[in-house]
Amino acid sequence: MTKLGPTSTGQEVRFACRRGEWTDHTAGLADQFAQANLVILPSEQAADFRRFCERNLQPCPLLEMTQPGDPVPHMMAADADIRTDLPRYRIWRHGEVTDEPTEITGLWRDDFVSFLIGCSYTFDAALIQAGLPVRHIEEGCNVPMYRTNIECQSAGLFSGPLVVSMRPFQAADIVRADELTARFPHFHGRPVHHGDPHGIGIADISQPDFGDAVPVHANETPVFWACGVTPQCALESARLPLAITHAPGHMFVTDRSNTDILRSTGTTST
Repeated sequence: MTKLGPTSTGQEVRFACRRGEWTDHTAGLADQFAQANLVILPSEQAADFRRFCERNLQPCPLLEMTQPGDPVPHMMAADADIRTDLPRYRIWRHGEVTDEPTEITGLWRDDFVSFLIGCSYTFDAALIQAGLPVRHIEEGCNVPMYRTNIECQSAGLFSGPLVVSMRPFQAADIVRADELTARFPHFHGRPVHHGDPHGIGIADISQPDFGDAVPVHANETPVFWACGVTPQCALESARLPLAITHAPGHMFVTDRSNTDILRSTGTTST
């Protein structure tokens, strides 16, 4: 069995998922490789969902959109199979989650289009390298994620609230965290809010809607980034007969390095 950790490659993570050896969240794994959220839809709804991404770039930065029926994301990982290479999936039927399997081969259809959306796990390593602690990595758990009262711009059937992920920082570190993550626009970029969670509609920071709660110490401020789980709220309102996503925190790990994607999109991480 392959031992996975920060120095693993994207391929090692994907193949461990494919063999059923890794079914946990991917925070802290393969920290030199970009991670991605996943949405799989029938091709009939693909154009509207792409417009939803284009209208909501911060929570939904699109990395790749596959051709109908093709389970290989050729740009992000040419040897991957989107049906088996994530730790865990969510099956959506009429806007409700009905199952969380570890592979979806039996559900695959010739009209399915897959969307890979940038994930904030990608910049966690940069925060750590800059000396900024990332609490969910320290705790060895999934990042806490919350629904907000900020509405996304709708597109066709797709609408819903912005979802955010949270990392606590001391006040002196917030500006540095903002500046650093702003260099990662394809992985949600800079924070959307910091300070009082009630300001964006979060009633209780100790009760995330997705992921795991982490401690926020007395000398720390919660900082919130747009999150790629946002499309899952849009799927609730769309109520499609069938759609598939990643389980929150259980990402697709690509073969593209963080710096490679930043370079190819005209941005830098230095």
